[in-house]
Amino acid sequence: MPRFRPSSVLPTPDGTPFTFWYLMVLLATTGLQHLLGQNVSARLLELASTDAHNLWHRPVMSLISSALWLGNDGWVVYALIFTLAVAPLERRIGAGWTFAVFASGHVLATLATELPVMVAIGQGLLPRTDGRWLDIGVSYGFFATAGALVPVLARRFRVWGVLGIEAGIMVIYVMDAPESLSALVTFAGHLIAAHIGMLGWSRWLRRRGVTATLPRPAEPAHRARPLARSAAR
Repeated sequence: MPRFRPSSVLPTPDGTPFTFWYLMVLLATTGLQHLLGQNVSARLLELASTDAHNLWHRPVMSLISSALWLGNDGWVVYALIFTLAVAPLERRIGAGWTFAVFASGHVLATLATELPVMVAIGQGLLPRTDGRWLDIGVSYGFFATAGALVPVLARRFRVWGVLGIEAGIMVIYVMDAPESLSALVTFAGHLIAAHIGMLGWSRWLRRRGVTATLPRPAEPAHRARPLARSAAR
């Protein structure tokens, strides 16, 4: 019987450094919110938000800082979903490329949804208060990573992977005051991020030679490159 190795399932600093240390950062910032108290914590989240106001005045800082906070007590939930979706991808493509997939979803989905809000406010179509709603968290990056995992799945599991992602996005939308504009913008951002992962990264993943490799055990990320070269011929 194959011997169980925690590193084959759980994020570890050696096997999946991006997933592991990112979760540690989120754990630290979640704990910091409790230590600082509600008022100070709320102010920090306002400064970190990628809302239209912050993107206009400090775009780079808000894009970076917004991905460092969860804004609620959902760290355990994110630890679970990072283990199921982010870590398996990192085992196949490495920490640097996993960060690239994550960042592409976080940045592009944020800009695709908040820039129209910024334009609408400038044209007087939306009130200025809509430029200051709280927009923080890692969900855009996560959905991009989860979307990129779909081509990695064996073909028989891909439809279920897509349905699971779409269902998760819909559940978040229904639970997040769907009558509000902010919920609709977040819903659109989640869809955009997921399809950035599924469609935007699929050709690169195919060239890398890691498509249809799950649920097989992952090879070390550096060993996938020769396979990708032979597959590209």
